[in-house]
Amino acid sequence: MLYAFREESGLSDETALNIACGLGAGMGRKQEVCGAVTGGILVIGLKHGRGENDDRLATENAYSRTRQLMELFSEKRGSFICRRLLNGCDLTTQEGQAFFKEHDLLNATCKPCVESAVEILEGIL
Repeated sequence: MLYAFREESGLSDETALNIACGLGAGMGRKQEVCGAVTGGILVIGLKHGRGENDDRLATENAYSRTRQLMELFSEKRGSFICRRLLNGCDLTTQEGQAFFKEHDLLNATCKPCVESAVEILEGIL
């Protein structure tokens, strides 16, 4: 997500990829919040987050957009939790990783999730 919005965020390609690296597979394969959603939250923060000289309204604005992203994503994809999106495929095991590859879940699930997150984020930024 940071990579997709890197130009708007003023980040280099490499910096965007480095910052977001740990978000994949629901944050380091913990299969919690989908990496596309957490990446989207970082984009919201870059664009609308509260800096040192901003007042509390900036925080509320970022929180509101974050909730909107999460709610719309969940409506569209059924959840924003990675393990639910992957129907229980356990990425912390060798068997789960093999299942993920064998069933091409990267293309079947993850890429559509990224596309959905980008589409939603474009609408709320």
